[in-house]
Amino acid sequence: SLEEDAARKVREDGSSIYYRIDRLGIPLIEVATAPVITSPSEAERVAFEIGQIFRATGKVKRGIGTIRQDLNISIRDGALMEIKGVQELNLISKVVEYEVQRQLSLLRIKEELGRRGVKREEISGQRIVDVTSIFKGTECKVLRRAIRRDGRVLSVKLPGFAGLLGVEVEPGVTFGREIADRARFWGRVGGIFHTDELPAYGITEDEVRRLRDSVGADDGDCVVFVADEAGRASDALRAVLQRAAEALDGVPEETRAANPDGTTRYMRPRPGAARMYPETDVPPVMIDEDYIGRIRRALPLHPRVRRERLIRNYRLNEKLASQLLNSEYLDLFESIAGRGSASPTLIAATLTETFKALMRDGVDVRRVPDNQIVRMFDLVGSGDLAKEAIPQVISWLSTHEGSSVEDAVKSLGLAMISREDLERIIDGLVAENRDVIVERGERAFGPLMGMIMRRLRGRVKADLASRILKEKITEVLGGGKS
Repeated sequence: SLEEDAARKVREDGSSIYYRIDRLGIPLIEVATAPVITSPSEAERVAFEIGQIFRATGKVKRGIGTIRQDLNISIRDGALMEIKGVQELNLISKVVEYEVQRQLSLLRIKEELGRRGVKREEISGQRIVDVTSIFKGTECKVLRRAIRRDGRVLSVKLPGFAGLLGVEVEPGVTFGREIADRARFWGRVGGIFHTDELPAYGITEDEVRRLRDSVGADDGDCVVFVADEAGRASDALRAVLQRAAEALDGVPEETRAANPDGTTRYMRPRPGAARMYPETDVPPVMIDEDYIGRIRRALPLHPRVRRERLIRNYRLNEKLASQLLNSEYLDLFESIAGRGSASPTLIAATLTETFKALMRDGVDVRRVPDNQIVRMFDLVGSGDLAKEAIPQVISWLSTHEGSSVEDAVKSLGLAMISREDLERIIDGLVAENRDVIVERGERAFGPLMGMIMRRLRGRVKADLASRILKEKITEVLGGGKS
């Protein structure tokens, strides 16, 4: 389906929420699969294949934020869960695994509440109690700061919930944190405290005892409390009671957001059927068989076919061909390789592995225009630039907008030295290390070659330096034997 990008939220300031509308009008394509995916790894493979097909069209933007995956996940006796905004492809299987783990944990909590005999009316009948006076002299910085700002500390009892808020439902995520997500969403508070994790945070055992007494909690109960403006704290605790009541049913249907580590957090309730209505402002567009036929005839090559062509036409190995296919440089590669100026393997490895390594080191290779990359490989092919100098040239160009490859070569002192100068340098090195060569024989090649490349890297072709050095070593060894 085709839809319009929405205004995006950029920040919250108190009760105000700010949106940007600069992306309104940008078309989004949404592809939905049928409910036929049955494992975390399959979900990841399907998403990868869809992404490959998108890229093959050449009609979509690339990069983080331009393609994202939303996952609908359900298990037996659980609930349909929508997880929004999974950005990283390799995170999909982990998100699915963690969500299954979360739902199974919530079902176990439901069973435990059933064994304890907790009833819904016990939860809904709880009253919110102001316990600010208990914490007037507290050492807890969060509570002290809230009280100093004329906030209140409100609390509520969760009957029969003792120990359950400390249960881990996802790696590093407790049931208490899941309840806190609800409180943050509906009450706009920073978080909650609960007695399963106390005494801690500067809250003493005596304060916990007085807190329990104030709400009439016994050893089997958990007490949740919030410090904030009274209205917010009250809204937050009502959300806590609502989430606690839902725990009796097991897994509530929710829309959740993915975290960078594969866990998820509460985002909003799932929309009901009332939201599902036809678009009133857009007339239907009828697609006939003739139109579909024209599209089919104009389709680009499938990524698998293109990978096979890369291997066959450019003699690339499967790894490099796959890396190219998944990169943003495939068209640029074919443009450069078609010029015949440099080895296709060198071009492919540079555009994928070398560029990726440079990006990890903080070099923004995307600032280097395609025409400069083409020119760089022309110089490599003509022998005017050593392939070993490529990382230095790209790094320099990324911070010198408008400069040429020749400017980079000149500034970095990477002009190629002549064969005569190279032979003179190697002759001097061999003379200085003649005793080492006589003693170690051909094993002296490695250390000497290392000296040459450290001194001349980027200004000489490694294969030429290697060939000359071997000749010189052979001459010394032959002279020593005569």
